Amino acid sequence: MLVELKGGTKMAEQPEDLKKLVAVATDLGLFAELRTKAIKLIGNIGTHDALLALLTLAANEQLTKKERELALNHARGIVKSGH
Repeated sequence: MLVELKGGTKMAEQPEDLKKLVAVATDLGLFAELRTKAIKLIGNIGTHDALLALLTLAANEQLTKKERELALNHARGIVKSGH
């Protein structure tokens, strides 16, 4: 199943895709910009699994404060939307 994300981007809503995005978001060998984009995409998925992934990212002390706050803000958005 494809899910349309904000901005018209489409992504398959599969647990494997979520795992890949989490892997990108936590890969400290990548530029912060790529990790930030992965966090935003996880937030745009908006599922319960995405919420859990974002909370895990927010608790990851290896990520920058900005990345952790971004993950927490997206998690808050999912909660507000009713998931």
